[in-house]
Amino acid sequence: MLSNRARKLLKYSLIGGALASTALSLKGNQYEWDSIGIVRLSRAAITVSKIGVIYKKDLYGKGLDKKSLEYKELKSECHQRSAEKLLELCCANRGVYIKVGQHIAALDYLLPKEYVQTMRILHSQAPSTDVKDIYRVIREDLKKDPLEIFESIEPEPLGTASLAQVHKATLKDGTVLAVKVQHPYVQGNSRIDMKTMEYLVKLMSWVFPEFKFQWLVDESKKNIPQELNFAQEGQNAEKIAKMFENIEWLKVPKVRWDLTTPRVLTMEFLEGGQVNDLKYIEAHKIDPYEISSKLGALYSQMIFIHGFVHSDPHPGNILVRRNPKGQCDIVLLDHGLYATLKDEFRINYANLWMSILDRDRKGMRQYSKNLGIEGDVYGLFACMVTGRTWDTIMKGIDRENFSKGEKDFVQQHFTGLLPQISSVLENVNRQMLLILKTNDLMRGIEHTLRTGARKGAFKVMSQCCVHSIYDQRYKKCHTRVEKLKVSLGEMWALFKIRLYYAFLNLRHLTGI
Repeated sequence: MLSNRARKLLKYSLIGGALASTALSLKGNQYEWDSIGIVRLSRAAITVSKIGVIYKKDLYGKGLDKKSLEYKELKSECHQRSAEKLLELCCANRGVYIKVGQHIAALDYLLPKEYVQTMRILHSQAPSTDVKDIYRVIREDLKKDPLEIFESIEPEPLGTASLAQVHKATLKDGTVLAVKVQHPYVQGNSRIDMKTMEYLVKLMSWVFPEFKFQWLVDESKKNIPQELNFAQEGQNAEKIAKMFENIEWLKVPKVRWDLTTPRVLTMEFLEGGQVNDLKYIEAHKIDPYEISSKLGALYSQMIFIHGFVHSDPHPGNILVRRNPKGQCDIVLLDHGLYATLKDEFRINYANLWMSILDRDRKGMRQYSKNLGIEGDVYGLFACMVTGRTWDTIMKGIDRENFSKGEKDFVQQHFTGLLPQISSVLENVNRQMLLILKTNDLMRGIEHTLRTGARKGAFKVMSQCCVHSIYDQRYKKCHTRVEKLKVSLGEMWALFKIRLYYAFLNLRHLTGI
């Protein structure tokens, strides 16, 4: 047992340590009280407690039949109230919290629509940082006053994201650039924010054991440090530009390395309208189907051929513009988050898609298992990958157009399967999480453009899958005869794809 004197000494040591820690945190955050860990932690803990009470008291405490209409309506109301409180927390704590909120907003078919729709505002209306604080970051990182470097910097940001905001700037020689500057307190708060989220997720899992969201914390902990390094983002931009240098319609802003640091990224300024801006697309006479087809082809090659995937394709990061030839250019922005896929994963995923397109249940089960999903849940996993119903998959997703009615049905049906979905996300191969997010964002763009899932997109994806699968087989060949067999097999598979989609187009034209 400790003596009274020892207890007092321990007590005052802890208090002194907490005060010293708070003082250091304040100093590191330019004496901004709102940015220190204890304030952010308290705010998050209070919000999670309030959300817990909403579900425990106002939903589960009512004793309603879970199959009743009253229960479903009440659950939707609780989801909405909780989502609004979560949005308030994200906007108050900013930084990493907004990034996680944006991740939630991307999971259109995997989480309750109330959360997805409420958090979606964070993609376009994240809180901005005052321009004087932006100047301070530039001054600290580039070691010069911003107006010594630039003739002018527009005070209103072109766009504000979770970790940074972008300003249009002009150099002394008249060159127009886009300058991406990290929010001042993000770097210092990211570690404690992630720790806080981990504790809060564990608390929520204890309160609601059927929901497993550790996967979201794990992904954020892995991805946030990458996204906070703008020098790495510049390297990603150059890598993807080199990878697709033969595609004339893809534009990636060039990096100005002399004006780039881990917190400041200076790039070529490229004009264009957001990919979801239907008024801009119509005014500039851009074909939405051309946009959809080019994006589909681009991402099929990223995923199945190169295994290097731009993993944040929300509308603010993709611009479109009409080029001098009258066709559409795609401008790809924000290269902070990329998924680097291992060959084994890439091949299993390609085989999974081919089995889905072929309506091959045995193949779906096998390749789902290879990706970490055991048993009969493979059907749910296939629905999560495609964003379609099981009935549609069995009819042929490349035959059935994607309607608003099916989209609504999928969202409602998936909400009822949230415990099973969270279990899938907890067990699936970790590389799959960014792919699911990317798939949902791309489907969201297609839905906005009203292009649906086009047969041409499935044709390109099928061809990319075949190239990926047979390229792997070719690498394992030891003799010329084996290589010849694989090459002929690939040619035959591609011929069958061309023949199949020619038949579909003919049937569509003739109305058979």
